[in-house]
Amino acid sequence: MKIYVFGVRGDEEAPLKKWASENPDVSIDYTTDILTSETADNAKGFDGVCSVQREPYSREALKKLHDFGISKLSVRNVGTDGFDYKDLNDFSFTLTNVPVYSPNAIAEHASFLVGRLLRRVPEFDKKFENGNFKWAPTIGTEISGKTVGVIGTGHIGSVFARIMQFGYGAKVIAYDIDPNPALENLGIYVDSLDELLEQADIISLHTPLEPQDYHMIDADAISKMKQGSYIINCARGGLVDSQALIDGLDSGKIAGAGLDVLDNENGIFQKDFGSIDAVPNEKFKNLAKRDNVIITPHTAFYTKKAVHNMVYEAMDTQKALLSGEITKNIVDTKEFAKTV
Repeated sequence: MKIYVFGVRGDEEAPLKKWASENPDVSIDYTTDILTSETADNAKGFDGVCSVQREPYSREALKKLHDFGISKLSVRNVGTDGFDYKDLNDFSFTLTNVPVYSPNAIAEHASFLVGRLLRRVPEFDKKFENGNFKWAPTIGTEISGKTVGVIGTGHIGSVFARIMQFGYGAKVIAYDIDPNPALENLGIYVDSLDELLEQADIISLHTPLEPQDYHMIDADAISKMKQGSYIINCARGGLVDSQALIDGLDSGKIAGAGLDVLDNENGIFQKDFGSIDAVPNEKFKNLAKRDNVIITPHTAFYTKKAVHNMVYEAMDTQKALLSGEITKNIVDTKEFAKTV
């Protein structure tokens, strides 16, 4: 059994080598390059592929893998929006992802963004850089007693809800089209998204990006929010309309935003531009230069535990697929394709 691994980052090498040492019956090779029509040739002679990348997976690359006899593909992340599912179906691929790798990592990060915004940490950082150690007028706000609205209560959203309610003493409300049974006894669910938008002081997104959810937070949604609301997005950039967010910040409707993901972030995150002014995206620059906006480059997941789990889960799954097993994290590409 031979597995080729694409897009291996430096932080993934140690867990990948450890996995290989624990699975001597599997032969692996890998590259730091992502899967493209050119690099796909590396996988010739292998049985399966494991990959992760921010760029879209091209039809040409997938066709090459198909022509090499490869039909099993495991990605080391949860998101599969980089694929055209028609391509996967045309070439009879079985695709798996890692739906759960460390809910705590992302939920904790979201809670840190809330705390930093409400205690105005970016403003204090700027004052410190200028040798200003005065308190006033940079007074903060407590999370305790605030109403925190959680959109999406799966693995990550449910952890975030508990952190906010039991850790910080916030009043938590939640909306999900498929409520989490583990949270229903808390009595936190509201009947509609509009109800949550109208009641929450802080809104945190923890939902996948389905086609119908693109720009869920748009100008209309923001108009329904409380004056001075905060938005946290550690889920998918496409859930929030960046221009609508900018307009909301300008008007004061939105008091601040904590963003680990951004609409059209590909081509920006994981690159070094030398300065904010050099970033080729005006909306990104507008947001990044604000004292009441905190941007992190899609790093909410980025912990040693999460990276280890992503590598191990993806490789374990690929091995199981090649052994003829039906694994629990097979992505239903055919059903999803019907909705697109």
